[in-house]
Amino acid sequence: MNEIPLAYAERFASDARRTLLVRGLLASLTVAALLAAAWISRTPNTQTIVTLPSHANTIVVLDLSASIASDSYSRIGATLSSLASSRGRYGLVVFSDQAYEALPPGSPAADLAPLVRYFVLPKQVTPGFAPTYPANPWSRTFSAGTRISTGLELAHSLATRDATHRATVVLVSDLDDDPGDLARLASIMLAYRRDAIPLRIVGLNPSNRDAQFFERVLGHSSPIVQAGVLEAGEPLRNRTPFPWSLLVLALTAAVALAAHELWVSRLTWEPAR
Repeated sequence: MNEIPLAYAERFASDARRTLLVRGLLASLTVAALLAAAWISRTPNTQTIVTLPSHANTIVVLDLSASIASDSYSRIGATLSSLASSRGRYGLVVFSDQAYEALPPGSPAADLAPLVRYFVLPKQVTPGFAPTYPANPWSRTFSAGTRISTGLELAHSLATRDATHRATVVLVSDLDDDPGDLARLASIMLAYRRDAIPLRIVGLNPSNRDAQFFERVLGHSSPIVQAGVLEAGEPLRNRTPFPWSLLVLALTAAVALAAHELWVSRLTWEPAR
């Protein structure tokens, strides 16, 4: 016989519920933390700012027009750094009021890495003097007005060059287009939809008006993703770190559950007959 008949058994009901609740919470916390850690660490994921198809051949269309303010440079740097650390292959189209092919499609991701330094603010080393972005090769001779259509048209022709393996196109821009270019821009974006070329958009702090124009033309097929930011002196960390905190949380909860089961004696009772 392992039950103790008690006349006041109902007094233990609240203790029993509390014990069951603590046991359930600790067990749930352990399982949830382990599942979260397994989900995050299942692959050494690269933090891509936009979602790209697996092993996609991607063409990056980078806006370097005069409307790109220096406070957007860090967002460009974060985007390029993320892509450069991936295992994909990329082409690069740079545009202002005209466009040119800076990297041919299929170039290794590492070929984007040398461009990152132009868009990362150095650490402040001299008191009283705020650091500035390094001079880039486009600011004086290339950056001018903005005609987004020129960049997307060139990328479209590159993407359709191989009819069997069409590339994904990633537009990195503040979306502030020349008003005289909007009709041509809408036409080329509709061509992307017609030819089933995936178009991803990384916004560099776009205004609501400019973002709404793209959303009206492209619909929900190409949502605008806000680019990340790198603070001054922040290291370029592009890989998801192992979730040690989740693992420690899971182990702590498991130890607490084991201690609870060992130290808290299990009592069973029944009302006295």
